[in-house]
Amino acid sequence: MNRSSITLVSMAVSVVASGLAVAQSTGMGSMDMKSTDPNDQAMKQQTTSASHKGAGIVKSVNAADGIVTLAHEPVKSLNWPAMTMSFKVRDKPLAGKLKPGDKVDFTFIRSGNDYVITGIK
Repeated sequence: MNRSSITLVSMAVSVVASGLAVAQSTGMGSMDMKSTDPNDQAMKQQTTSASHKGAGIVKSVNAADGIVTLAHEPVKSLNWPAMTMSFKVRDKPLAGKLKPGDKVDFTFIRSGNDYVITGIK
């Protein structure tokens, strides 16, 4: 390989690596990339109105703000791995009935930039 080929390959690897670093550092936000493709917009609208199911363990509850943090199993409908994240709760009094350590099954939707629990058992 000549010197210019090595330089070109090195530059390409650097660009790819920096892109991966940005994607990793943005976390869930990277799943919300903007697109001008009408098909992508239609898919985003479907995701927004679609209901998803999950199972997990309550890690913390902020009943006053209606926020529950769950360590949930993978969510297949969104291709999410298992993770710990916070959800808003549509019915704030419901949040007050939960306590850390509770095992729950829940349904949720995307509302704007938030994920909102619509039902929990």
